[in-house]
Amino acid sequence: MDKRKRILESALKLFVEFGFHATPTSKIAKEAGIANGTLFYFFPTKDDLVIALYLDIKSQMMANAALEIENKTTLKEVLKDYYSASLNWAIKHKTKFRFIEQFTNSPYLNKIAEEEIQAHIQPIYKLLKQGIKNRVIQKLDIDMIFAMLSGHTFSINQYIITKDFSKNKQAKVIDDTFELLWKMLT
Repeated sequence: MDKRKRILESALKLFVEFGFHATPTSKIAKEAGIANGTLFYFFPTKDDLVIALYLDIKSQMMANAALEIENKTTLKEVLKDYYSASLNWAIKHKTKFRFIEQFTNSPYLNKIAEEEIQAHIQPIYKLLKQGIKNRVIQKLDIDMIFAMLSGHTFSINQYIITKDFSKNKQAKVIDDTFELLWKMLT
């Protein structure tokens, strides 16, 4: 494993366990088995490391969702598969999803360039706008709809991971909660 990857994995583990502010870079370097200077070679500041880790994880999650929604034709199918893929990814990658939650609720989110944020959300925004235009979903503010989708995903993930559900029960919860969300939108 290369040094950059070891740094990211160590940072992920420690940030989720101790939080951003309680995790010094020296602790991350030690966990990664590298010198402090090596960490700063890859990430000049701790903020750069936090942001790089977020963008890396978010890209992984979005790539997974993109695979799931390929070849879907209706807005409902696309949103359902996007929602399901996001939750299934979160269940499989608990630590990474916890980091995304932590990051989303921190001041670090404001340090991400608007272009980066748009690159991740633009495909969904485009679908939602088309759904409104075609009168498939209600004419509501796109940012509000996206906030509902995101909040719903985070909340249902919390619900699922706090329960000891079988895979079948998890799938049923995901299906049922998507139907509730869909009814709100249509």
